[in-house]
Amino acid sequence: MSSENIVLDLRGLKCPLPVLKTRKAMQPLASGTQLWVETTDPLAVIDIPAFCNENGHSLVETEERTDHHRFLLQKG
Repeated sequence: MSSENIVLDLRGLKCPLPVLKTRKAMQPLASGTQLWVETTDPLAVIDIPAFCNENGHSLVETEERTDHHRFLLQKG
C-alpha cells in the first residue's frame, strides 16, 4: 500500500486534537509505515514536527495547500 492511500483527515480540528489523533493513528502502524496528515490548525506546522521529533518519527514532507497543510510522517 502506498503512502498516498493512508490519509488522516484532521481538517477542522484545533490544537491539541490533531497531535492526539495522529499519535493514536500511528500506534498500531509498523515501523517505516508512512501516513499523510491533513489539518487546518495553524499551530500544526509547529506541533506536528515537534511530535515527530519527540516520538522518533520522521517528517518526510510538508505541503501547504490553499486551505490546509499536509504532512507526510514515517513511523520510527
